[in-house]
Amino acid sequence: MGEYADLPGVRTWYETEGTGDPLVLLHGGFCTNDTWGAQRADLAVAYRVFLPERRAHGHTADVPGPLTYQDMADDTVAFLEAVVEEPAHLVGWSDGGVVALLVARDRPDLVRKVVAIGANFRPGPECFAEPSMLDEMTPSGPDLAFFRELYEPVAPDGPDHWPVVAAKVLDMWRTQPTLTPEDLARIEARTLVMSGDDDLMTLEHTTALYRAIPDAELAVVPGASHLVPLEKPGLVNRLILDHLAQEPAETMMPIRRAKPGTAAS
Repeated sequence: MGEYADLPGVRTWYETEGTGDPLVLLHGGFCTNDTWGAQRADLAVAYRVFLPERRAHGHTADVPGPLTYQDMADDTVAFLEAVVEEPAHLVGWSDGGVVALLVARDRPDLVRKVVAIGANFRPGPECFAEPSMLDEMTPSGPDLAFFRELYEPVAPDGPDHWPVVAAKVLDMWRTQPTLTPEDLARIEARTLVMSGDDDLMTLEHTTALYRAIPDAELAVVPGASHLVPLEKPGLVNRLILDHLAQEPAETMMPIRRAKPGTAAS
């Protein structure tokens, strides 16, 4: 069962599970905490897992005005301060990954490590493997039917509000985020950038994200899509747990991570 936290930006629904250091799971766009079903039990063995549902998602109401990643990041900062009450690991998937990156950039004091799965730092038309899909998605169309079925039974605004939320999310995907490599260079947390090898984002974009974050590692999961946490949960969970628990191993032939003044031979 979950409960509400009265945050400055929006009254936010969240759930908790497990014990240990805090870990916040940030779901994808249009999603609810149900989409973390393949991760939460494994992660809760080692961590105190917090699962907030962001504004206009799941049990958390919509608010007037457009939906922005920055507002959702600010909500997450408020959640960390008011509910978690200490720095936490952030594991974000898709839109949740974008939010995790923004929080890590803005409030490094609240972030331990980051896992960003299927995340992007530029708007959909610049990074989607098939940008035309944005024009094909409509609130009542088949492409969003799965998400509509997640939304309608639990949304405090009622099922009739779905077209409003769908339009807001699609507009956000078309125009946001607008981060630069310089923005990403401000992220201090050790970050695992993860994607499927057939992800919604191009591999070139994912690689650019990895290269722009100073202390980043990259995992491209073979035979997987943007839904890699559902498709390869065992592998994804091991990668997350290893990243959060272990310090980086010293590699034998570092190039990107070579110390200044040394050269590969």
